[in-house]
Amino acid sequence: MSLVTLLPFIVLIGAMILMTRSAKKKQQQAVDMRNQMQPGSGVRTIGGMYATVKEVSEDTVLLDAGPGVELLFAKNSIGAVLSDEEYNRIVHGIEHDLKSDVVPDDASSLTETDEPSDDASAASDDKPIDLGKKDVSDDATDEAVEAKADEAEPKKTDGESDAK
Repeated sequence: MSLVTLLPFIVLIGAMILMTRSAKKKQQQAVDMRNQMQPGSGVRTIGGMYATVKEVSEDTVLLDAGPGVELLFAKNSIGAVLSDEEYNRIVHGIEHDLKSDVVPDDASSLTETDEPSDDASAASDDKPIDLGKKDVSDDATDEAVEAKADEAEPKKTDGESDAK
């Protein structure tokens, strides 16, 4: 047989070896992550439940899911060990201080001047301009609609009846 005939088989076998190596590597990382669990760590199970590790044994993990709720899980059912910051953000809704990450809405806070400019003080003295249009005919039609509504008989509701 020639080398050209064997080349597709060689490439296929090489691809299979590479795929199994990457799968084994991921499995080993998951095992290492589960072995790093310590009491007090926040975890997410493969079912999506968030809890705190209370006790770790060889094959099982005792989780504290809330006040008075302790659950025993197999060690391989832990999907992820979370950092303290991530666990608190997800479970307790505690965010880190975002003040340093805030970008100002306008460029005026980016300037270093302490005194306001003359144009800004003149603009702040002006009254706000009402851009809404309202014609006199609109006022008259509104009053006519209100008068008709007052003259109309009130409608009965389901709970009312005339019989006694």
